[in-house]
Amino acid sequence: MGKKTPLFDKHESLGAKMADFGGWDMPIHYGSQIEEHHAVRQDAGVFDVSHMTVVELHGADGLAYLDRLLANDIGRVKSPGQAMYSAMLSDTGGVLDDLIVYATGDPYLVVVNCATRGKDLAWMRRVAEGYECEVVERPEFAILAIQGPRAIEKVKSIVGKDLVVEDKVGEDKVSLIEGLKVFQGGWCDGWFIARTGYTGEKGVEIILPEDQAVPFWDKLLEAGIRPIGLGARDTLRLEAGMNLYGNDMDESVTPLESNMANTVFLEGRDFLGAAALRKQTEHDELVGLVMAGKGILRAHYPVFSDGAPVGEITSGAFSPTLGKSIALARVSTTSSNMTVGIRGKMQAVECVNPPFVRNGKQVYKPKKPR
Repeated sequence: MGKKTPLFDKHESLGAKMADFGGWDMPIHYGSQIEEHHAVRQDAGVFDVSHMTVVELHGADGLAYLDRLLANDIGRVKSPGQAMYSAMLSDTGGVLDDLIVYATGDPYLVVVNCATRGKDLAWMRRVAEGYECEVVERPEFAILAIQGPRAIEKVKSIVGKDLVVEDKVGEDKVSLIEGLKVFQGGWCDGWFIARTGYTGEKGVEIILPEDQAVPFWDKLLEAGIRPIGLGARDTLRLEAGMNLYGNDMDESVTPLESNMANTVFLEGRDFLGAAALRKQTEHDELVGLVMAGKGILRAHYPVFSDGAPVGEITSGAFSPTLGKSIALARVSTTSSNMTVGIRGKMQAVECVNPPFVRNGKQVYKPKKPR
């Protein structure tokens, strides 16, 4: 038996298929992964992501510490509560983990992956040596992600009147959710609400005390928000062109090889791994593949360009939104004649720039050969 989130009994009562995920017993689906996927694309769904690791950074050197720790430039974050996506890199430039940091000042708020929790915390504390910055894990928090075109509307119907903050004038009060911009979050009454997500849809992620997770979950379901398992979460994030740690990136590759170059800021900075990235003049790249024919693209299937092997698929699945198979693949070169080997047969694929889907609509475009 693995670790359990505060909502474990709720998942079982809903008939969820449970499985191990990074040492946690998590719901894969509640009967139909396809239906859950469509619910998020068309209406609203809620994910229990309480297995994720919540970390606070306390101390006067929080900003300087993050500038050393992260490949992205925390100094570019100006708005209170603004979120930033980044990677922590090894000395050789490999991706130790990807994460979200919220610029909440002292303390800063960071959310990292569950499967890399031990490694992440050890690395973060090692880097913190010499800085006035304490790395504090907050295991008493749960996290619920509510995603979909009607997600914010439905969440506001539940918490809009309860979670309020004073506006800039200080006279009236407005819903915290109404005041948030995309990729921004804020604290209110012990809850942290952020306009972030892992699906390519509108929505919020809410960090709240674990003893309040069950009653809030019940209210979400009563409002018509469907429970969604990790199976649909995976197809949704793949359609959105978002990486999964351990599949699309790990310590063996750099962010430049993982479609994360836009999260790397080298100029004038000395973050861990920067020297290695400066030396990496040539590298593979992570691209999107779309297959119109029958079959499913899977991780580790070989990819060919003009008949020559050029790499392999890192993540692949059938896209319920597009009605065809899609994948992310790390390749050394691309062309107009790309194929994938599936059980000994060569299947034609189109090479594209991810994401594949945003807000329920096809958005991918053909990639220029290189």
